[in-house]
Formats: sequence, structure tokens, C-alpha cells
Amino acid sequence: MLTDASILFVAAFLAGALNAVAGGGSFLTLPALVFAGVPPLAANATGTLALLPGYLSGAWALRDDMDKLRGFSLPILSIASLIGGTLGALLLLWTPAPVFDIVIPWLLLAATMLFALAPGFITAQSTSPASKRLVIVVVLAVAIYGGYFNGGLGILLLAAFGALGVGNINAANGLKNLVSALLTAIAVLVYIAGGLIYWPEAVWMMVGATSGGYAGARASRRVPVKYLRWCIVAAGAVMSLVFFVRV
Repeated sequence: MLTDASILFVAAFLAGALNAVAGGGSFLTLPALVFAGVPPLAANATGTLALLPGYLSGAWALRDDMDKLRGFSLPILSIASLIGGTLGALLLLWTPAPVFDIVIPWLLLAATMLFALAPGFITAQSTSPASKRLVIVVVLAVAIYGGYFNGGLGILLLAAFGALGVGNINAANGLKNLVSALLTAIAVLVYIAGGLIYWPEAVWMMVGATSGGYAGARASRRVPVKYLRWCIVAAGAVMSLVFFVRV
């Protein structure tokens, strides 16, 4: 249906842009897919795949900022992301659909509350680069969450990188997009094996997310994040209420 396709494309474009700037894209893609008739469990997996190109284009747009980082191992970061994404995706695959239907409004609410409290987390930064062991533990934990449920992933990663000593917000944003892309890529392979992907919706949304991710990343140096954040919090609160009513 053309109306559904238009809604999915616009939701993916805005989600890709939001993820590149502040996170919260899943607050748009998940409800849009459910509105289009995709079951919540499959909508979570399909929306995650749809956002993958946006993460990639966002990371590419901020590659120069990441190149300036010192004392931070990208290979270690990548390995932790891939392992965590796999574990989280397997956990989602093993979750019965009726159980996920009950859990999803609570996950949305928790992610919304995290967004509301995010400024306090991000400003609590470390003054020196963290040890490799700490980086592995923190990124692995966040990647497991991201492989299971994408909502709030961006803000968790920004807070984590701030605590790990990445003081440059643009570099942290680039790392956030890179880790999100890696854990999403491996998680999507698990979703595909489990038959959770609705391909027509996913492909259409991937086009929107790619353009939105690049545009959002390029604009991230100029857009006041605090305004976007409160819009995301409002959207998350509404979506949480909608899903609580559906249960």
C-alpha cells in the first residue's frame, strides 16, 4: 500500500537522521512497522535491519573525527561489538512472540527514561582513556542490549564512550555509529536465519535510513541536540503508552 510505504520511508529517513545526531530512531521505525501490520517481534528485527545503512553512512560522514582518536583500539571495539550483537540477537530469537509483546512497552519506557536522564550520563566523562579490558566489558554489555532491542542504543553508547574517556562529541558520535553498524550487521544475520525479516518493508526503509543517516551526521555539528532529545522523549512516551494499551 502506497500510504504505508510513504510512512515507512519517512520514518526511516527521520530515524536515520536522529540516530546519527542523538539516537532514538527506533522510536519511529518500530511503531511505523507495527502500524503497517508487521508483528512487534519481526518489527523490531526488520527496523534494526532498516537502520543499518544509516549507521554506516553516519560513521562514514564522521570518519575524520574518529581518525583523530588516540589510545583507543578500533579492532577491540569491533570484536566486542560483533560478539555482543550476536548474543543479543540470539536472545531475541529465543524470546517467544507473546512474551516480547508484553516486554516491548517496558523496553520503550526504559529507553525513554534513559533519554530523559541522558545529559547527566554524557557529562559524567572520564578524564583519561580507559583500559582495553574496561572497553571490552562496557561495549560488550551495550552491544548485547543493542542486538536484542535497538531502542535507546545511541544514548547508551554516547554515555559509555564519554565514561571511557572519549571527550570529543563528534568522535564519540562516529564511534557510536560504527559500533551500532557492527552489532546491527551481525545481529541481522541472526534475524535472517530466524526468519524475522519482512524484506519488502526492510529494503524500502533502508533507502530512507541511508540518506537520513548521512544528512543527520553532517548536520550534527550544527543542530542543537537538546531540542531533538526532548522531541525523542515525547515520542517515546507516546509510543510507550500506545504499546501499553495494546498489551
